[in-house]
Amino acid sequence: MDYILNIETATKNCSVSLAKNGVTVVCKEIAEQGYSHAEKLHVFMEEILKESGIKTQELKAIAVSKGPGSYTGLRIGVSTAKGLCYALGIPLISVDTLSVLAKRATIENGIIIPMIDARRMEVYSAVFDNQHHKIMEVQAEILTTESYHDMTEEIYFVGDCQEKCKTVLTKDNFHFLPEIVYPSANEMSALSYEKFNKNEFEDVAYFEPFYLKDFLIGK
Repeated sequence: MDYILNIETATKNCSVSLAKNGVTVVCKEIAEQGYSHAEKLHVFMEEILKESGIKTQELKAIAVSKGPGSYTGLRIGVSTAKGLCYALGIPLISVDTLSVLAKRATIENGIIIPMIDARRMEVYSAVFDNQHHKIMEVQAEILTTESYHDMTEEIYFVGDCQEKCKTVLTKDNFHFLPEIVYPSANEMSALSYEKFNKNEFEDVAYFEPFYLKDFLIGK
């Protein structure tokens, strides 16, 4: 049995799942207004392993959501994942955060555009088809009334910035899925297992999160 521990901390959702052969066994998560990742992450991991009866020595890999997203959240998740991999001598897997978010949406036709809030009218986004294949790479973009204006397909937006998106994305083929706000470690299970089977591992010593933009410290 291939057990993988998945860690998702790129947004306000602190989420951890244990997966067996790509299927989630247990998932624990909490999304709070203030980031609680430092307090909740290790507690969730301990509870999940205890409830499942799995020991850390049985884990085959650790997967972490690599970004884009919150600088602080990504640092906490990646440093925790790297520490576990180093201590246990197992591989590190990174999963694109927007792929995780898109995976939460199920549609028959059209495309999925997951977005993560980057303040003001800026978002981190990517475009996926209805089979969750990425057809447009991750970008940082400023939303305007012209955004995606040339696309005629039915478009489904998911993420934590839907309310502000609605003020400028008003075409008839634009749809919003308000129940899908944050990426979850639950959807990481299949994605990380696919990478595990392909031996797509990261260098534990040198891996860094995908911030997309430089972190700026304000006065």
